[in-house]
Amino acid sequence: MEITVRPATHDDIEFLVRGNAQMALETESLSLDIDRLHVGVRAVFDDPSRGFYLIAEMNGTRAGQMMITYEWSDWRNGVFWWIQSVYTVPEFRRRGVFHALYAKAEALAQENGSVCGLRLYVDAHNVQAQATYRRCGMHETAYRLFEVDNVIPRAEIA
Repeated sequence: MEITVRPATHDDIEFLVRGNAQMALETESLSLDIDRLHVGVRAVFDDPSRGFYLIAEMNGTRAGQMMITYEWSDWRNGVFWWIQSVYTVPEFRRRGVFHALYAKAEALAQENGSVCGLRLYVDAHNVQAQATYRRCGMHETAYRLFEVDNVIPRAEIA
């Protein structure tokens, strides 16, 4: 089966919301607020400075998704593209969907001219995903992720 990758459109919003919700449940046992998730996905389409989504299809059927967001690096005078919200529909797993999404993101980054690298974060226990990323040529860095979650009260985000 051939995998094609294209930019996501508004017609893909429901697929993206379902994929994000399923990914959070599978990888972190989190049940996301679907209404809030809808608003968050739509926000990417409403403001392209936030990023963009890619959709992988196999024979015209949506098989996976990836979001790219941006981080300016003053050290490199360029932009890192962060790979986020990666999800492959279960029946299409182990068929190269992530690899196709990654290859498209990498090609777009090279065409862009201001992208200095691709980055992503992965749960420390998700060894299968880590192996997939290594097969694509990515390597683990020395950086650790720190965060403070829910700094802004929920009412102000919606």
